[in-house]
Amino acid sequence: MQRCEFQHAGLTFSYLDAGGSGRVIIALHAHWMEGVTFAPLAEVLAPSWRVIALDQRGHGNSGHASSYTRQDYLGDLDAFFQHLGLDESVVLLGNSLGGVNAYQYAAHHAEKVKALVIEDVGATVSADMNFVLAWGGNFKTRAALAEHVGARLLPYLEDSFRQTPAGWRLAFDPQDILASQNQLNGDYWQDYLGSSCPLLLIRGQNSHLTDQTQFEAMAARRPHTQLKVLVGGHIVHADNPAEFAEVLREFLRGL
Repeated sequence: MQRCEFQHAGLTFSYLDAGGSGRVIIALHAHWMEGVTFAPLAEVLAPSWRVIALDQRGHGNSGHASSYTRQDYLGDLDAFFQHLGLDESVVLLGNSLGGVNAYQYAAHHAEKVKALVIEDVGATVSADMNFVLAWGGNFKTRAALAEHVGARLLPYLEDSFRQTPAGWRLAFDPQDILASQNQLNGDYWQDYLGSSCPLLLIRGQNSHLTDQTQFEAMAARRPHTQLKVLVGGHIVHADNPAEFAEVLREFLRGL
């Protein structure tokens, strides 16, 4: 995937573009993650689909911001669409933070979104991210940073490891993540139900952050919505890439 960038709201935004002439999927990662998490999926879906994966504000190679409100993220996404200058509506795929951003954007820009893929995030969000503050600062070695993060979460954070003259650190500032999560917590039923395009709702069977009962209600209450529960945790596309890709391809064939 080719790394590209654009400017918006005083920030530089970085993204990865698989290129080609395929139909477009814009992929939005979860907190802590970055666009490269979708690179294996992009390879599987090519050449029929062109995956474009944004590093959202404060993540990856994009700039750190002073504000992480809902309107900030939606404004970033609108600017991204304008930058890309696409001639047709796209599939929006979002995991966690990216999932809320995706269905909120679709609720207000229906003409730009052909379909939604929402990965392991509900219509209500409530999570305590205070524990990420312990990850802040610089560490003498990569191993020291990895040990601080812990073995359970390490696979999801390794893409965000950065080596600097001051030592090893994470690409994001944990304070930013906490601020962003506090803005994300809330009830989004109105926005979730605010679009009518086809929607694939994917839940990780072993996710500790989502509730099966709510996902069943989300599938029942919104037309043109199908629910798939796959083995995996909160980052299903990384935990179970083969089945995730298979379910996604089946959904995309119906568009």
